[in-house]
Amino acid sequence: MKLRLILGDQLSLSMSSLADADKDDMILMCEVREEATYVKHHKKKIVFLFSAMRHFAQTLKTDGFNVQYVHYDDPENTGSLRGEVARLMNEHSIDEVIVTSPGEHRLLMDMQQWADEIGTPVSIRPDDRFLCTTEEFATWATDRKQLRMEYFYREMRQKYGVLMTDDGPIGGQWNYDADNRKSPPKNLSVPAPFHAEIDAITEDVITLVTDHFADHFGNIDPFHFAVTRDGALQALDMFVDERLAMFGDYQDAMIQDEPWMYHSHIGLYLNCGLLTPLECIARAEAAYHEGDAPLNAVEGFIRQILGWREYVRGIYWLKMPDYKTMNALDANRSLPEFYWTADTQMNCMRQCITETKQNAYAHHIQRLMVLGNFALIAGLDPEQVNDWYLLVYADAYEWVELPNVSGMILFADGGVMASKPYAASGAYINKMSNYCGSCRYKHTVKNGPNACPFNYLYWDFIDRNADKLRGNPRMGFMYKTLDRMSDDKRDAIRMDTDRFFKQIAADEKV
Repeated sequence: MKLRLILGDQLSLSMSSLADADKDDMILMCEVREEATYVKHHKKKIVFLFSAMRHFAQTLKTDGFNVQYVHYDDPENTGSLRGEVARLMNEHSIDEVIVTSPGEHRLLMDMQQWADEIGTPVSIRPDDRFLCTTEEFATWATDRKQLRMEYFYREMRQKYGVLMTDDGPIGGQWNYDADNRKSPPKNLSVPAPFHAEIDAITEDVITLVTDHFADHFGNIDPFHFAVTRDGALQALDMFVDERLAMFGDYQDAMIQDEPWMYHSHIGLYLNCGLLTPLECIARAEAAYHEGDAPLNAVEGFIRQILGWREYVRGIYWLKMPDYKTMNALDANRSLPEFYWTADTQMNCMRQCITETKQNAYAHHIQRLMVLGNFALIAGLDPEQVNDWYLLVYADAYEWVELPNVSGMILFADGGVMASKPYAASGAYINKMSNYCGSCRYKHTVKNGPNACPFNYLYWDFIDRNADKLRGNPRMGFMYKTLDRMSDDKRDAIRMDTDRFFKQIAADEKV
């Protein structure tokens, strides 16, 4: 008999580990302490995954499979995947363990030792839910001086024939990002997000998480994520029908008390297997051809899946394990407490952290240009920042989180992914949001107690990293501006920065 292990982010009947499954095989799914607590994942994230796992196990049982499901509070639960595999090996006659390759390097390294430890062959199959294999990406990356996503994305478009004609890309352009940066107008009417009903299985999981994960970050209520494939498909349909048309124009916009905006909110379903990339791409492309959504919106959405998602996974497996410890800018400041509490006078930070606590979600500009921008210009320690991003978002797994944070947000990889650091002052946040109007600080004030901290922290970041960044061709204008500053101006920037971090060290509210 074969033992087929299904991980919590592999909730798809098309998984390679199930490809040739026999009804006599044993399928193992388990909720284990090691995976739920290696960082203190958001409570809502754990509810989502445990409930989705239980629903998927129910689907497998309905299809006639022999499923062994280990609940978190089962008194015999060993607390680790390896321990649960070994426990079943002792109880049953198993001649092979089959699993689809996990999405995290640490877990793959562990699994590669299992065969020797349990004395039974362990077959680790490729994760074929992705559209570019790790081998294909490595081949693409060979001998390239710069691993820029745009060129990878174009090849993926051609490979899959997405938004293409015989003469090239539909519309004559590969990328419409320049059309997707509109500031939010007043009185923008944003549709309500998808809400799934809570059933008895989810209720049981909510009780479990409330009892066992009380010290974890975030709120469980309100819980409205889909936990089945049918629900995930409904969420995809709702996005295409109600939000896709405006997604392009306002995908970078931020509005106070509107956390969901026109985004799809399907990353968590894609990353755990309830949705597949090609079906999401096909649904959006069909909307364009049917005249229901403009090209800039559809191309922008597809680029996130066919381009960015595949690209960051490729970078992760290409560069691990060294990628995890990169710190090109020698950033070492501790993560401020307000990342956990949202207790800050910086309204943009307060809004994004509060919404993250409530929803286990923030859209990409909130993550990159508010929360991440602050982490970058404040010089926060990459390990602490990575742990925070990994645990707070329901769609976060290390393969997608680490390149986005270390590469795109913190420039900790020294430019493997980004051509320059994504640093910005308060002017950018004011342009792309209405946060600044309700802030105690003034985005137009550059120095002093009333100045937006992003303003002086930005120039302090430019100044203190001059030896590392001055030679970057895309940073030339910033350093020319810095060089023209008077000594008094530069002293004021340093004094403001020093005062700000002394206030944090003294547990003062900043």
